[in-house]
This record gives sequence, C-alpha cells and structure tokens, in this order.
Amino acid sequence: MLLHGIFPPITTPFYPDGNVYFKKLESNVERYSRTPVAGIVVLGSTGEAILLSDQERRDALKVARAAAAPNKVLIAGSGIESAIETLRLTEYAAELGYDVAMVRTPHYYKKQMQTANLLAFYRTVADRSPLPVIIYNFPQATGYDIPAEVVIELAGHPNLIGIKESSGDVEKVRKMVEGTRHVKRSATVTETFDAVTPRMLAAAAAGSSAEGGELVQVGGISGTSSSKPSSSAVTVVGKMKTRQKEVGFQVLVGAAHKLQPSLDAGAVGAILAFACPAPTACYEIYAAWKEGDAELAQLKQGRIAKAAQRVGDLGVPGFKYGMDFNGYFGGPARLPFLPLTADVKSEIELILADVRN
Repeated sequence: MLLHGIFPPITTPFYPDGNVYFKKLESNVERYSRTPVAGIVVLGSTGEAILLSDQERRDALKVARAAAAPNKVLIAGSGIESAIETLRLTEYAAELGYDVAMVRTPHYYKKQMQTANLLAFYRTVADRSPLPVIIYNFPQATGYDIPAEVVIELAGHPNLIGIKESSGDVEKVRKMVEGTRHVKRSATVTETFDAVTPRMLAAAAAGSSAEGGELVQVGGISGTSSSKPSSSAVTVVGKMKTRQKEVGFQVLVGAAHKLQPSLDAGAVGAILAFACPAPTACYEIYAAWKEGDAELAQLKQGRIAKAAQRVGDLGVPGFKYGMDFNGYFGGPARLPFLPLTADVKSEIELILADVRN
C-alpha cells in the first residue's frame, strides 16, 4: 500500500468538561478531507489516544471513519502496551474499514524492551493483524528509541510496510532507508499514482457491479501482456483506473521542521502534528520536493520551520490552539495538559500569521 505524502495525526476534540466532542471531530475530518493531504491518522499521540478510554478510542475511530472522504488513506493508531490489546483495537479498526494500523513501540517496561522483545511483539502483531502495520517510534514521548537495526530486521515481514519515525534524527532515517533497499513490494495506485487501498477497490468493484460493469485489463504501453502486470499496465475497476507501483519499506517522519532534509534522506512522506493546524503548508513542501524543485521546497520549509518547532515544543495544547487560530476546532486538551496562557496564545498567533490554512 502506498503511503507517500502528508498525513495529519488529527486531534481529539473535547468539551470544556472533558467529554469527547464528536461533532467537532466529524467537522475537522470533513475539512481535512478537502485538503491535499494523502490521508488521515486517528488516535496518534496528537489525538491524546493514551488519555482516552477504550470505548472513547472506538467511538473516535468510528466517527472519523464515517466523516472521511473515500479517497483518503485511513490510518488507525492501535498501539497499546500489550500485543493482545493492540490486536483487539486493530481488529476493530479493520471492521470499520481502516486501511493501515499504526502501532507505537511498547515502552513502559523499558529495561525489558530488548531486541528479542520488540521483534516478537511486532512479528506477532503483524502475523495476526488484518491490516498492514507501520511501526511508530516517538522517543520524545515514550522514552524508548527503537534501534534502526531492529527496524531493518523487521522490514522483511510482509505485513510490516513502514515506520513513522518521529525522533527527528535525519541520519537514522537515512540508515533505515539504506538498510531496507532490498525490500521490494508492489502497491496498487491510481492511474496518476495516488494511493489505492483494498477498501477503495472494493467500493469501486461494488459500483461496477451495480452498474453492470466489469473489471478490464488494459495492456501496457508496449502492447504486450504477461501474467504479472507491469507498472504501465492499467486495470479498470468500475470508474477507477489502477496500475502497479514498486515500493519498498516506507519511511515516514514526524518532525515538520526537518521535513525537507528527511525527504532528501529517503523518506516518502510524513505524519505531522503540525499538519493539524497547517496541512496545506506542510503539503507544499512535499509537493515542491516531489516535483524536484529543491529551491521552492527549501523556501516552503523555511516558512514553517520556526512555527513548527515552537508549536511542537508546546505539545498538544499548542497544536490545538494553532487549529483554533487557523479555523479548525482545537479546543481544550485533557489533564494533565494545562491551558495555554494569554501570552503563549499571542506568540502562536504571531508565528502562524504567515501560515494560514
């Protein structure tokens, strides 16, 4: 499955009394669906997933899934400390129609998180998961940094398709990319090389059946055919034209202020908390880089660098206030997060003045 592009790990809105504000969650997802982001991550760190009850997590997944546009890749943050609970939430996300499970590194028992533990945990989850899995490494929050060597060893598992690397370590990104070059997989994409998921294919096939259509194989540019589709061969499902694209183990990053250098190091995209208040500004960096315009990508990176780093330092309350400032619903965060002071809010407004999305 293709994971190229920008993905906002959306926040979980709350009422002032701390209950989840599901109508605002729905509204935010609908608005993100109208931006050029590749997909949406639900229940990431920015979503305060660790502060939610199991029922709240399930309800948030359900509401976000229903509100998302059908062409956006949907990633469910389903990582919990134990493999069995991780699988339970992953299975529920699969039932709802999510496309990918994002599983953070277990970290509470840090001294016991040795190579053998991590290999066993991720292989067990990947073996049994009904969804493809991406590893989620966020050492600033967990206090545990999964070694690049362990990631490289896990990359060979057919159901482990990538990692969200949020350490901000560009050299580690480079090392993981170089160490996983041997992993070769084929992903279904649209005719214009956007992501296609099994959920999207099923919907297209259902539409085709309803209209009395059929799946049609269109030959490649050379006009030749083979049992294995080439990257130029087109398959038509309903009104959707698809082709195959070779992808490897896909490295996504989580540090917006280092997005361009991370892409230069081999990352294929990013899951960025800063994309919650500024999805288009983050996408513009990726788009310029994708077009090979290094000068424009650098210009766009410089535009958000200071704001992304400062708002990131403020954590979830900072991102949520940035969303309020840019027209989304951020609202309060849950304790132990505290409300921002008036001075900090003014600071955020100042540094986001040129990053209106």
